[in-house]
Amino acid sequence: MFSGIVEEAAKVVKLDKEQENLHITMECSFVNELKIDQSVSHNGVCLTVVKKTGNTYTVTAVKETLEKSNLGLLSIGDKVNLERSLRIDSLLDGHLVQGHVDQTAVCTEVKEAEGSWYFTFEYDKAKGNITVEKGSISVNGVSLTVVNSRDNSFQVAIIPYTYDVTNFHEIKAGTVVNLEFDVIGKYIAKLVQLHLGK
Repeated sequence: MFSGIVEEAAKVVKLDKEQENLHITMECSFVNELKIDQSVSHNGVCLTVVKKTGNTYTVTAVKETLEKSNLGLLSIGDKVNLERSLRIDSLLDGHLVQGHVDQTAVCTEVKEAEGSWYFTFEYDKAKGNITVEKGSISVNGVSLTVVNSRDNSFQVAIIPYTYDVTNFHEIKAGTVVNLEFDVIGKYIAKLVQLHLGK
């Protein structure tokens, strides 16, 4: 379980394809604090640390993960948002994020607004996910508040700190991002779907 408060945007230094799996090696400042078998959120995807060497560590993404997230699109030098799992005694500064990406979305517009930025994202509404005005959403693992909620799109407002610390400074029109919709909203949407299906 995560909070959507990104600790660092780590640089991808190596990508190794092995059959249908992808081994992703990243450079980050807290590698020495990581343990083998530890869960870490990568652009909102919960992955397990499988290897550590000096200032880098490696995780493995399987076919299912690569198909449902943007991790298969990574290139050497790209930045990946990292968050270690929540401690039971820590403050919940964002919202509850499971690390299970629901689907991807495409950025359609980035608009600067006198010191902050508005990012617009479009997603496939046929997958049954919804946003609500002022509701929570995780974009590339970042806990954010929805504005301008539409049938298949929404905006988020990004402050300078978030822009600098996360990989939002690399997102532009056409960039694919990972979405995890609010878990309460997902349960409600499923219940409504089941009710209407009867």
